Amino acid sequence: MYRNLFQSVVIALLLVAGGVQAEGPSRSQRNKLVPTQDAYVAAVRWGDFDKAEGFIDPLYLQQHPLTDLQRERYRQLQVSSYRERSAGVGADGSIERRVEMGVINRNTQAERLVMVNERWRWDPEAKRWWQAAGLPDLWQGQ
Repeated sequence: MYRNLFQSVVIALLLVAGGVQAEGPSRSQRNKLVPTQDAYVAAVRWGDFDKAEGFIDPLYLQQHPLTDLQRERYRQLQVSSYRERSAGVGADGSIERRVEMGVINRNTQAERLVMVNERWRWDPEAKRWWQAAGLPDLWQGQ
């Protein structure tokens, strides 16, 4: 009895996993995702938010352009850590990541942890990934 139940559960999990994978990115898209995310993370970790802005979805930037004040606020911060805590495929095929970032205020040298959500969208015309949630909100609750 338990053996049949176990087999049923395993089959159900495989069917669900197969269905999720079918809706997710293709192999060639996944091959482009990791280097894109790595380059974005490197820009953020080095505090080069101007370069990181180049990874942001142009549609998002058109609706939410960065102000001079926002750019200045990013210059006052240093990212001390960047850790992916979870990732998954969204209903629309986007990749969603939850990231924990350590942030140091350059003026006060105070460090704090911030949880950030990223959403990576595949652009079939440009054949590349865009970070569709904007630059990280590093001032949550302030």
